[in-house]
Order: sequence, then structure tokens, then C-alpha cells
Amino acid sequence: MTISFYHILGLVLSILLIEVVGILSVRKVKNESDFNTGGGRAGTWVVAGTIIGTLVGGQSTVGTAQLAFSFGISAWWFTMGMALGCVALAVGYVVPLRRSGSTTLLEIVRKEYGRKAEISGSVLCSLGMFISIIAQVLSASALLMTLFSIKFWMAALIAAIIMTLYVVFGGLWSAGIGGVVKIILLCLSALAAGTIVLFMTKGYSGLMDSIRHILLSTDIQSIDELNSIHDVNLKYQNPFARGVSKDVGSCISVILGVLSTQTYAQAIWSGRADSIARKGAMISALISIPIGFACVLVGMYMRANYITMEELNALTLIGKDIPEGIGVMTSSAQAFPMFVTNHMPRFLGGIVLGTLLITIVIGGSGLTLGASTILVKDVYKPKNKLLISRLTIVGIQIAAIVIASSFSRSYINDLGFLSMGLRTTATFVPLTLALFFPGKFKPKWVFISIIFGTACLIIGEIATLPIDSIYIGLAGSILCCLVGMKNKPL
Repeated sequence: MTISFYHILGLVLSILLIEVVGILSVRKVKNESDFNTGGGRAGTWVVAGTIIGTLVGGQSTVGTAQLAFSFGISAWWFTMGMALGCVALAVGYVVPLRRSGSTTLLEIVRKEYGRKAEISGSVLCSLGMFISIIAQVLSASALLMTLFSIKFWMAALIAAIIMTLYVVFGGLWSAGIGGVVKIILLCLSALAAGTIVLFMTKGYSGLMDSIRHILLSTDIQSIDELNSIHDVNLKYQNPFARGVSKDVGSCISVILGVLSTQTYAQAIWSGRADSIARKGAMISALISIPIGFACVLVGMYMRANYITMEELNALTLIGKDIPEGIGVMTSSAQAFPMFVTNHMPRFLGGIVLGTLLITIVIGGSGLTLGASTILVKDVYKPKNKLLISRLTIVGIQIAAIVIASSFSRSYINDLGFLSMGLRTTATFVPLTLALFFPGKFKPKWVFISIIFGTACLIIGEIATLPIDSIYIGLAGSILCCLVGMKNKPL
């Protein structure tokens, strides 16, 4: 892999564009309201930009390509869940959220169920968002390590610094206006990458033929346990390759996670009118689907042409050679950036790499802003909220660098699914009850549901049960709320 001057030029130009947008956004931030919700003056595309800017991040691009490398089209569930979550947000939640008179989701919960529910939900929801921030740092690190052959800690530090600088000054205006630029660049990049894959493989059938060849006609089959065409098809063409419960549960986690995430609610509150907020959410849904599909194609192409260092070591142990014409990458997380550097025209590849880094930066920045807003407004409640918000953002990124090293070998999207699950059990049920069924449930039991539902989710993750842990977490949360329904015996 060779990084040329044109790669660097395209990369730098893309980064400069988005950072300039972030810096110029400072002029729109005159107070805390401007920082957190854009002062309620945003148009349709700024709303969509804020949602897409955070939603389509490293998990949707680098993470989806990584998962597609190992499991084929089932990797599409993350972005499908994002699209369905945006539709649910537009159809069911825009109006009640905007009429709530609140600026955080947990403030809505507090008004109905009290301070204990607000604090517990805030902490747990922020934890879920923090896990997603770690996933963004991992994605950015994989990209930077591919480009510059630097160590993980240095790549993570650079990624965190860029994310911090991007959002700490401009807040939601950075995330929103930058998100509009990102939508344009990301759509063009995804379209280019997906088109190149289909052109090089002569269509989807040719892509699958290439995957079958590398997995069945080489020594890789001895470590992948795929012994027939049926085995390969079952893994790479099966939308439920990781099991129906796992894949559908992951999709549900993302749908409900979208409805439970502060950043997307801030985008809805930033719109000038209900109709603008709704259109912004629907545009986000439409854009996320083809982006996800293009990333799946990239991951599958890399499976057909590359092996990981781990696979190389396994082949060496059993005395086998690398298949002729097959490349080697450090880990499956490098699937997308290595495709760009090795298989796209150099200047275009540089633009795509810059867009990819922008995608991850804005995604991580938006989540960091959301977590900071929750902690400052729902937990700390300081006098100088703008200053403390910015300091909290810096603190979150420092913690993300330290903890990310422990997850450097994880599937990025698995962290994303866990993050969405935590946000769901901490926020979704109490928020939905507060918005649509006010006065129907006892505050004590709603508070218990937040703790118990999250505990069930975590236990399900640790125990590796045959069903996805999101079902267990939701069931525990809903059960507690039903016990606490008013006019019902305890």
C-alpha cells in the first residue's frame, strides 16, 4: 500500500473544508441555547445534517465494511436500523418532543418521574453514548493507522484532538452545518466506492464468485470452516448470518437507540418548525440506506481479495502459504480505508479518505456533544454551562482515548449495538411513557425500570444467551413499569 501526494492532498483539502466550517460556526454561538440546539433556527438540511453527521459515523462506514468482511450482507442491519429509527423519529416523536418544552430527553423524564429517574437515566445514557464514542475513536484510529503506519495510541490521540476541536467551539451549529457538507461528500464517496466494486467484479454475482473462490479454492477454508458453496452462501448472502435473534435484535437496538439519543433530539429541537424537523429526519433515513449498502459491498470485496494478519498467522501455523494475489491487512477494521488507498484513483481516494475521517469526526463529535449536554444539564447543573460543556467534551475525549485501547480488537459495530442498547434501556421506555402516557405510571417503578432494564441488558451480554440482550433489557424495563402502573395492585 502506497500513500501518494494526491491521496494526502485530497485528504487535507477535505479536512480543511470541514474544520473551517466548524470554526466559522462559532459566529453563530452567542449563548448556551445556540450551542446546544442552534437556537431553534435551523432549516431542513441543517436538521438532516445534524442527524446524519452523528448517525452515519465510523460504525456505519468502517464498522459496516468490517462486519461485511466477516458476515456479508447481514452487516447492513446497522444502517437499516438507523433508517427505520429516523422514520420512527419523524412519524412518532417530532411533535411530542418539540411540544415538551425541554432541551434534553432526560429533562422530559424528570418532569414526569422525578430527579432520581433523570440522574440514573442520564448517567446510563451517557455511558451508552460514551461506548459509541469509543467506537468512533477505533474507526478513526484504523483509518489513520492505515494511512500513516503509526501506533494505535498516537492514532487515537490524533482522532480525539480533531473531534474535540471540531465541536468544542461551534456546538450544534458545527455538527449541523458540517453535516450538510458531509452529506454531499459522503454520498459521492459511497456512490463512487460501490460503483467501483461492482465494476471491478462485474456485478454482485461476480463479487460472490470471487468470495467463493478465495474461501473454497485456497487454504483459507482450513481455518474458516467453510467447506461448500452452500456454507459460503449461508454466511455471506444470508441477512441473518449471525442468527435471526442476533441480527434482528441488533436492528431493534439501533431503532430504539436513535429514539433514545440526545443528539438526534437536539437536531429535532433545532428545526424552525415541526415540518422542517420531520423532513430532516426523513431525509436522514433515505440517505443512510444506500451509504450502508455501498459499505457492505466494499467489505465483501475486501473479503474476496484480502486476508487479515490473524488469518495469515493461522495459515503459517499449519504450514500453508498465502494464496497468490491475495493482500494482507492488519485487521478487518482496515477493510474500507485499504480499499480506498489500493483500489480507487488517488486524488478521488484522498477525497474519500478525508470524507471518511470527516464522517468519523462528526459522528464522534455529535455524540460527545450529546453526552456533554446530558451531563451538564441533567447531572451537574452548573452556573456557567457553556464553559463546563466545553470542558466536559475535552474530558470525555481523554477518557475515550484511554479506554479505546482495551477494545482495539473488537468488532466496531458490536460496540455500536451495545451502545444503542444501553441508551434504549436507560431512556426509551421512560421517555415514551412520559410523552404518550403521562400520569399513568408511578415514578418509583419507572426509576426501578431504568436500573433493572439496564442490569438485564448487561447480564444478557455477559452470559451470551441464545437471544439478543436487547430483548431481555426491554422486557425487564417494561415489566417494572407495568408493576408500577397506577390503579393497579403492586
